[in-house]
Amino acid sequence: MNESEHSVRNIFASALEIGDSAQRAAFLDQACGRDPNLRREVEELLQAETDAGEFLPDKPAATASQSALQELAEVAHPFGAIPSPALTEKPGDRIGRYELLEKIGEGGCGVVYLAQQDAPVRRQVALKIIKPGMDTQQVIARFGAERQAMAMMDHPNIAKVFDAGATDTGRSFFVMELVRGIRITDYCGPPLLPRRVALKP
Repeated sequence: MNESEHSVRNIFASALEIGDSAQRAAFLDQACGRDPNLRREVEELLQAETDAGEFLPDKPAATASQSALQELAEVAHPFGAIPSPALTEKPGDRIGRYELLEKIGEGGCGVVYLAQQDAPVRRQVALKIIKPGMDTQQVIARFGAERQAMAMMDHPNIAKVFDAGATDTGRSFFVMELVRGIRITDYCGPPLLPRRVALKP
């Protein structure tokens, strides 16, 4: 997470604690200063949080402190070393028209599986699903924003999004183009500091 992203997350977490719209606007005026891009990014996250709350009114809202602690855990353990909740899916299970073949990746709030699509075409895909216990409104909103952003991108170096939905238990997932290659943690793991530095924008 770069410094800009860290600022956005901190301001977003603080703004969530302010219920009054006028006070929240005043806080954003002060926190974002004259940076319109920072203000826009924070407001988009706040809107996504609002939309998620309207779509899932029966879900208990996670506190801003819980969200901040999760962000801190992801930063402190960038290679997925934090303990994960027990997964409910396993190879051989089906999610809609997709059969899970094997787990191929895991992040702070999601797990990626190699999956076999049966219809309307037969192909192997990557299926990303929210981890059990991580389906708070903030995480669902962020997951949805990631899904929407990827779906709108059209670039040869960005995996295409094919499908999206929810499991029978209501956990969000999306289906992406399967890209074969070296994992980023293998390519620039701890012993390979020069590669990590070279990837930094």
